[in-house]
Amino acid sequence: MRTAAALAAAALLATGLTACGGGGESGAPTLKWYVYHEPSGAFAEAAAACTKAAGGKYSIKPVDLPNNADEQREQLVRRLAAHDGSIDIIGMDVIWTAEFAEAGWIKPFPASEADAVSKGRLKPAVKSGTFQHKLFAAPFNSNAEMLWYRTDLTKDPPKTWNDVLTQAAALRKAGKPDQILGQGQRYEGLVVWFTSLLESAGGHVLSADGTKVSLKQGPTEKALRIMRDISRSPSTPANFATAREDDGRLAWEKGGAAFMTNYSFVWPSANTNAPDIAKNMRWARFPAVDAGTPSKVAIGGFNLGVGGYSKHPDLAFQAVSCLVGEKNQIVNATKGGLLPVSQSLYDNKELTDATTDATVDGKTVKVRSFPYADVIKQELADAVVRPQTPYYNDVSLAIARTLHPTKGIDPAKDAKRLRDAVTRALKGEGLL
Repeated sequence: MRTAAALAAAALLATGLTACGGGGESGAPTLKWYVYHEPSGAFAEAAAACTKAAGGKYSIKPVDLPNNADEQREQLVRRLAAHDGSIDIIGMDVIWTAEFAEAGWIKPFPASEADAVSKGRLKPAVKSGTFQHKLFAAPFNSNAEMLWYRTDLTKDPPKTWNDVLTQAAALRKAGKPDQILGQGQRYEGLVVWFTSLLESAGGHVLSADGTKVSLKQGPTEKALRIMRDISRSPSTPANFATAREDDGRLAWEKGGAAFMTNYSFVWPSANTNAPDIAKNMRWARFPAVDAGTPSKVAIGGFNLGVGGYSKHPDLAFQAVSCLVGEKNQIVNATKGGLLPVSQSLYDNKELTDATTDATVDGKTVKVRSFPYADVIKQELADAVVRPQTPYYNDVSLAIARTLHPTKGIDPAKDAKRLRDAVTRALKGEGLL
């Protein structure tokens, strides 16, 4: 069966890779945790805490991967395709589970460990780490996009995408800031937007088992129509076709925007860089497609898996159980701004009452770190997982390439083009 990575190319690199994970070690083994460099130090703190808790059985050493998810995946695929035994624990984007599991690059969690790392966790987060009814990756942190708005511009946040367009038009007519910010570039962020809209409209990209294309005409056309209309709105910036999450953050802080769909990192950033904007900044659930039907947002975040060629898998599973524990989730949240995966923590005062320093009118003041906890908890509770297939990378490329630029979408025609493109992706045909 084909894997989603080019194994033949990766095999050529095998002679340049080392499989040194524990060979020749004396005493307690050092478990290598391959994960992106988390700048606040939260991951390093978790590794140190779990090393201490292990009581000499093992130590955990973080190994930095690039911050870009595509580059992380590329490095990991090359090493794992070469059976690199130095990889004990893997920090995994939630979309990698099926691909890595099908290829044998991560091991399924034993029943006892699976229960320990999934009990009380957000169901969509657990689903993101599951493949063929087995848990292959433990939920570590989570996220989802919300709608951000300004109380000095609008009293009641828009509930639907049509409301967004209507309110932006009214602000534009009144000569007030009216920009609608989002992610329109041809990359994964565009796939997240489409998936969230499609699921909110009652559709799905693939069948429940991930083997067949769904993309029913009605829901798909609804999603595509919204993407087209938002992209063509006079309130949408001219650079929308190249915009990513950070472009939205920067534009928001300049003060010209009324609405933005983005992740929670924009809150501490605005409080630091644009306190005059932040004082009127509020949050709401991701806009719905149909009035009266709550939106469903594609879940983000990272999970932890155990390397398929680790020399210490039993210890690695124990280490993962510690790393994803609630104490470390709180550190991740309060120190690194990474949202928890345990449902109960969204009601935990240690999280909900946490504060950070911000400068307002030249003075240092305390602002709440997670004032949006109630809204994001509701979103995450019924969030959706992007298509679960070993060929996700190909499916994602097919979606992004078919729909970009979104300004040119023809809903009826592109619904069919999209079905054809995703069908070819599942068969591994002609995407490169």
